[in-house]
Amino acid sequence: MNAGKLKRWGIAPSLTKEFLRRIQELRDDGMSPKEIKALYRAVAEEPEEYLDDPRVGDLAERVKNSTGFREREEPAPWKKWGEDLDPAAIQQLRNGCRLPIAHRGALMPDAHRGYGLPIGGVLATKNAVIPYAVGVDIACRVKMTVLDRPASDIEEAAEELADALEEETRFGMGAAFERPHHHDVLDEDWEVSPITRQFRDKARKQLGSSGGGNHFAEFGVLTLEEPELGLEPGDYLALLTHSGSRGVGASVAGHYSRLAKDLHPELPKELRHLAWLDLDTEVGQEYWAAMNLMGKYASANHAVMHREILSRLGAEALVTVENHHNFAWKEVHDGEEVIVHRKGATPAGDGVLGVIPGSMTEPAFVVRGKGDADSLESAAHGAGRVMSRRQAHQEIHWKEVEKELKESRVTLLSAGVDEAPQVYKDIEEVMAFQEDLVEPIARFQPRIVKMAAD
Repeated sequence: MNAGKLKRWGIAPSLTKEFLRRIQELRDDGMSPKEIKALYRAVAEEPEEYLDDPRVGDLAERVKNSTGFREREEPAPWKKWGEDLDPAAIQQLRNGCRLPIAHRGALMPDAHRGYGLPIGGVLATKNAVIPYAVGVDIACRVKMTVLDRPASDIEEAAEELADALEEETRFGMGAAFERPHHHDVLDEDWEVSPITRQFRDKARKQLGSSGGGNHFAEFGVLTLEEPELGLEPGDYLALLTHSGSRGVGASVAGHYSRLAKDLHPELPKELRHLAWLDLDTEVGQEYWAAMNLMGKYASANHAVMHREILSRLGAEALVTVENHHNFAWKEVHDGEEVIVHRKGATPAGDGVLGVIPGSMTEPAFVVRGKGDADSLESAAHGAGRVMSRRQAHQEIHWKEVEKELKESRVTLLSAGVDEAPQVYKDIEEVMAFQEDLVEPIARFQPRIVKMAAD
């Protein structure tokens, strides 16, 4: 038995390694070489007949899926919000709705091109999870804390606030703390997958840090026009952060995305990044457990950042609001349980609170979801890019950024030109396009901002 013989029987090259590895297990179960050969040939020729076979059912499923892509007879229904959306993002969502597992989709007004599913894309699937539709930065999220210090501190104690951001945060690829922080998330079961087991120590060192790109930590003024969040109308000093599951989350995403692609060699090129894992398989359950652990870890990252910054300032939290926007949830829509992927999209169920940031000079909004069914109870996760990072480096001069920062009274501690305000859509327009999805209840204006250096 060798790879060449399996190939002649019609076994895809991506599956031969697992077929050959399984031979020893079958021998241990008492099968003779002749019996194994006959079984493998039968699986290759009629995989549907062996889907329930405890010895080779998973292999039969992979053979069946490798025989050709069978998309939905009609694409799953979907709806978009906003105008002049990136055509590539629209096509990516359409591609997702072609999948045989697709149930329904939605495209948010901040949409732009991503890997597989667009940023701002929402896709509900049946009993399957798509690693790239969750995203590389699993459970990327935002958190806002309102401090028990006056809003006037944004000017009167600006240096103290800036020092707290500089000393208690770390930004950029590989960023970590020499003296790691602790959080109960490290006491969770990190044995749920080989990747989380392998990178637990890295996660410990990076706990409380942020990556590069659009991750940030900033102080600003939160304004409430009406009583909300248990607070009276007025201005408040607030801390807003954006970060995710760091290096370990990226490793989980990469590992299971590759496995999903191997399991679905039948997918055409334009759908390769939408390869899925069935949730009734071992690998599907493994990814699901790892993804949920990354959700807890991302939340812990923010908890540590806010804890350490407030501790340094001697401040207490009056209220906090936070939400994921790169995740998959089990939810009920259209009367059935589905897996809702929100890649760069904010959960907006009826009454659910969330935060939607703008840019380093534009406001963020605390919102209350309206539970719109067509959007799969979702909303935008930010302003959305209109310019790639490469294009920003080519077209934007730092003097332009400095001028806008000065006009907006924003102190920028560090950032790259690829995160300049000009690379984002107008957040006010984005919010106007989704009035049926969320209700803004408070407005946050950034004043002291820290991001990864260029």
